[in-house]
Amino acid sequence: QVQLVESGGDSVQAGGSLKLSCVLSGSSTSIAYIGEKGWYRRAPGKERGMVSTIYSDDMTKYAESVKGRFSISQEIVKQMVYLQMNSLKEEDTAIYYCAARRCGSPSFDNWGQGIQVTVSS
Repeated sequence: QVQLVESGGDSVQAGGSLKLSCVLSGSSTSIAYIGEKGWYRRAPGKERGMVSTIYSDDMTKYAESVKGRFSISQEIVKQMVYLQMNSLKEEDTAIYYCAARRCGSPSFDNWGQGIQVTVSS
């Protein structure tokens, strides 16, 4: 099992920026079997959805709604994954979750507790 802890959530004005961080911890074996890390979010009244993911080889994916504004990155040695969020919009307001998927797992199976990001006009 891998533990994930998010940080960096805050309240910002529209057009502003935030950087979320997530640290992974667990046994070396558990960490070694993580093939993909990512960020998901749950906006008020909506289901949780993918924001961005990054593979071990740094290949990335983004939701259409955040392309060009958000950037995911990682520091594997430090077991960190980041989400740089620029040009924030009110609709980016959500609880953001850090997640990790084990190699061979069809879905993300390790989740952080979530962190609030609020964007106001």
